[in-house]
Amino acid sequence: MGKLRGFLEHGREPAPERDPAARVGDFREFVGTLPVVGIREQAARCMECGVPFCHHGCPLGNLIPDWNDLVYRDRWRDAIDQLHRTNNFPEFTGRLCPAPCEAACVLEINEGDAVSIKQVELAIVNRAWDEGWIEARPPAARTGRTVAVVGSGPAGLACAQQLARAGESVTVFERDEAAGGLVRFGVPEFKLEKRLVDRRVEQLRAEGVEFSFGVDVGVDVPGEELRERFDAVVVATGARVPRDLPVPGRELDGVHFAMDYLYDRARAVAGSGGGSISAAGRHVIVIGGGDTGADCVGHAHREGAASVTQIELLGEPPRLRPDEVTPWPRWPMKLRTSYALAEGGSRDFSISTTHLSGTAGRVEAIHWQQNSGEPPFDLVPGTEEMRPAGLVLLAMGFLGPESGLLAQLGVERDARSNAAASGYATSVDGVFAAGDARRGQSLVVWAIREGRDCAAAVRSWLDGAVRPASKRRSLSFR
Repeated sequence: MGKLRGFLEHGREPAPERDPAARVGDFREFVGTLPVVGIREQAARCMECGVPFCHHGCPLGNLIPDWNDLVYRDRWRDAIDQLHRTNNFPEFTGRLCPAPCEAACVLEINEGDAVSIKQVELAIVNRAWDEGWIEARPPAARTGRTVAVVGSGPAGLACAQQLARAGESVTVFERDEAAGGLVRFGVPEFKLEKRLVDRRVEQLRAEGVEFSFGVDVGVDVPGEELRERFDAVVVATGARVPRDLPVPGRELDGVHFAMDYLYDRARAVAGSGGGSISAAGRHVIVIGGGDTGADCVGHAHREGAASVTQIELLGEPPRLRPDEVTPWPRWPMKLRTSYALAEGGSRDFSISTTHLSGTAGRVEAIHWQQNSGEPPFDLVPGTEEMRPAGLVLLAMGFLGPESGLLAQLGVERDARSNAAASGYATSVDGVFAAGDARRGQSLVVWAIREGRDCAAAVRSWLDGAVRPASKRRSLSFR
């Protein structure tokens, strides 16, 4: 282990953040890491437990005690090697993951005392890039086999990288103008600067991955054509069908799905378009209390909204971990306050939207009632309320992947409408699914894990499949 009694000598130190009053004035990242000395002290707190529950908490199975010990011993180059053994993109997870590993840390038995795993991870990969330790790893030889990956989110990128490094010829198809999926367009610039995504994309290019942007597979290119021309096809399109709000007034202008707003803002910040949905000077209501809703709140602050209110259907969770419901080392269902609410705005729980109203076809107010806070969310009489609303954003989660491509390919779907792909292989021979398209809306760590495991499943199938030679010819759509 690292430092004997380190967890007794050093307390947990959270990652430093820029002042909320200052950071709402720009789009730069606001979360950093402690200086090297501080990071080594945080790493020294790791006890290298006999049973490292952090491994159980991390979907990627990151070798957390190993690289904590290496950082404590100032062996940073070895630490990034250990980190990359299980994680293709630690700069994504180090910024975006909610850190279930920390919830499972043995020190978290004393709530709030977990090792700062996420911060150490981010410090390792940041230094590795700064020192030039991260380089492309192209294969020594190619197998001559071709794989199409549809979707360039973390699952698609991880799958493509694993396959390319193993010698497969991979083409990634993305309907948007750039790679990254929700990491690029859904996650705000101030949480993850897009130059970091571009940097990884260039690494994949150097490893032989080809990218076709602006190609909507299933629309611009029939799914069957990919099956004919590639040895294998991986569907990593995400779970982009949003949950709607079926109330009177939903049709009014100014009511939008959260992801439409986030995509629009991402393009506006990048200078590549956008600007059609704006919170500037408006009373903003965000319906939904998750990360997507928080990112909408953060953008609304930076646009100069007149007010921002986030409402949640469920009741307010307990402030401390409820051991009778989610005991350690499970992810605790407790009250959390997002970075965005720390910047301003208000939050209400147990709220049911009854209708929206406005004039001249544009939303001007939201009407709601308090509910019981749990299913079936019975309304509480006498709690009717109206609030001004110039922009209403629906951030109530997602229902599954879009159906067009899956239907074209003939892929069966499970009870939750995701691609039915036990072991990543779908009902169609040679077609695989990974990420949110397979498991439903989930975390970035699960996306990377799915991409890595799917790549292994694809290679196993390719090794045993019999394919016509015609499939091995190169293909370029645009």
